[in-house]
Amino acid sequence: MTPPPARRRRTATNGTAPANNLPRRGTVRRAQAISTYGVGSLIAVDHESFVVSGLDLADQSWRKDESPVIHERRLARLLDVDYFRLPPASDDTSKDGLRVRRFPLTHSCPECNDLQPHRDFSPPAGRSACGTCEVDLVPSRFVVACEAGHLDEFPYWHWVHRSPDRDSARIGTCGGKLRMRTTGRTSSLRSIVISCTCGQVPEVSMEGSFRRNALKDLRLTCRGARPWLGTSATDPKGCGLSLRTLQRGSSSVWQPVLKSALSIPPWSSGRADPLAEHWTALRQFTDPEHVRIYLQGAFRGECPLSLDEVMDLLDAEREEDPEVDRAPSFDHRYRALRNKEYERLRSGNDESELSRDEQFVCETPLGDPSVLRPLGITGPMLVKKLREVRALKAFTRLVDAESTTDPKEMPLSEKPLSWLPAMEVQGEGVFLRLDESRLDAWEKAPAVAARVERMRTAHQRMLEQRADDPSRAVSSPATPRMVLLHTLAHVLINEWSLEAGYPSASLRERLYAADDMAGVLVYTATSDSAGSLGGLVAQGEPEPLDRAVRSAIRRAEWCASDPLCREAEAAGSIGINLAACHACVMLPETSCEHNNILLDRALLVGTPDEPSVGFFRQVLAG
Repeated sequence: MTPPPARRRRTATNGTAPANNLPRRGTVRRAQAISTYGVGSLIAVDHESFVVSGLDLADQSWRKDESPVIHERRLARLLDVDYFRLPPASDDTSKDGLRVRRFPLTHSCPECNDLQPHRDFSPPAGRSACGTCEVDLVPSRFVVACEAGHLDEFPYWHWVHRSPDRDSARIGTCGGKLRMRTTGRTSSLRSIVISCTCGQVPEVSMEGSFRRNALKDLRLTCRGARPWLGTSATDPKGCGLSLRTLQRGSSSVWQPVLKSALSIPPWSSGRADPLAEHWTALRQFTDPEHVRIYLQGAFRGECPLSLDEVMDLLDAEREEDPEVDRAPSFDHRYRALRNKEYERLRSGNDESELSRDEQFVCETPLGDPSVLRPLGITGPMLVKKLREVRALKAFTRLVDAESTTDPKEMPLSEKPLSWLPAMEVQGEGVFLRLDESRLDAWEKAPAVAARVERMRTAHQRMLEQRADDPSRAVSSPATPRMVLLHTLAHVLINEWSLEAGYPSASLRERLYAADDMAGVLVYTATSDSAGSLGGLVAQGEPEPLDRAVRSAIRRAEWCASDPLCREAEAAGSIGINLAACHACVMLPETSCEHNNILLDRALLVGTPDEPSVGFFRQVLAG
């Protein structure tokens, strides 16, 4: 999605230029600054291209009133920061915004066909145009990246002067200038022709430049370029990984690593926010007297919280410590965070006993939940009020953010920061669980286990292929209950988008699938008015929920692509899905926790040959 065109020059409230009088190029919504145009991503505005700058100078450029601080202690602890900040808004009254740098620097002129750095065209002030031809310049369509997250210009000179024996340090020493032209015969890469005026080499097309080893054959490796930190910024440790050619607008150029948490008691009232920068020190104390002395020194007087409240918060934080013998990994700590959310969603938080500032309200439905027993669903809860904080932890290139490990995640700044950019969503949702006894019996069935094992094997193979060391690849989360809960969440979102009028992109899933968890939360995923109108909560009452589940299961029985979809031996990315496609259970990727993989509606409704693999097969038989 391309942001709107540039608006008029901004002025301050008194008509003068703002303090940071930088040229403005388009607008970006706050949510996009986390999920689409975050740090290190490429953003196209009209005929220009930029990379979003790192956060090293954001403390000076992000104004406190336009980029407020937000707190979510559980997520901050997981990501080892003190707090989060909303990205600055881009509206007519904003005094600043996201900083960007021009990238790629290589441009071409469609009139004279010159291919050279942007500055060599001598563009007029404030315009990206050829100083000779006075036509708009075109940013390079191609860039190169490595799996470590580095990004660089496409090496056009080496591509034309193809000999792998040429010294890369001699770039441009032939004395000629590069030219780019399009033959117009086809829309393929063969029609894009690069030449050099030196006359020493013939012109070549871009065909073959996307081969995995195309640049490796030229003895080119990554030099660790990080243009979002500066035009000359390179990784001081070097890199040396293989480079891959990418289209500038490809989704592989930038993928966010997002982590989120629900605000649950005792952190959801906001009373703990003043202690955000003190928790690391406070965790060192177990004696209440030592805590009291520290608080007196830290606040130079009276602490906003009583000593008993602080001790209760410390106890609550220690309850989320992973129960492992060795130092807990990030996955262990994230799983502990989810476990605590699951416990709170099960137990609820009654609104009648809460203050107005409480951001988590979860109540038992008024209706009789026994009507859901034939479906194998138990414990529905109405989440009348919730707050989710989603933080941009890092980003990746070329590799899927869901399958990556820390070494392949590129941080958002050169120096460690005590905060990360994040957004908060306040809305509502419905939480439900599956009956454990019925679920245990179902997932032990050989046909069910064999079907899910095919998906798990394909997913694990993909994870190992993308890992530097296959033995250290992350484990696939595919289990029978995980795939079942995942697919159930998708069909419910599709059903509620039809029944309650919610766009499917405005709903989101949150899965709780483990040996001791079997629940799913469907909640509003946007921060606009559609997130808190009560329509979704109304669907969580037992009778409407019973109708919705039965209708969703019946819809899942048939797909417009059947019988191909139902009988598919493998579907989706590298065969990671089975009976799942865009005509039946797939959702907008913003609504899905796992990028539309590990889905199989046969686990809901069964197959003609093996109806027993369907957990809800009795719904269809009734």
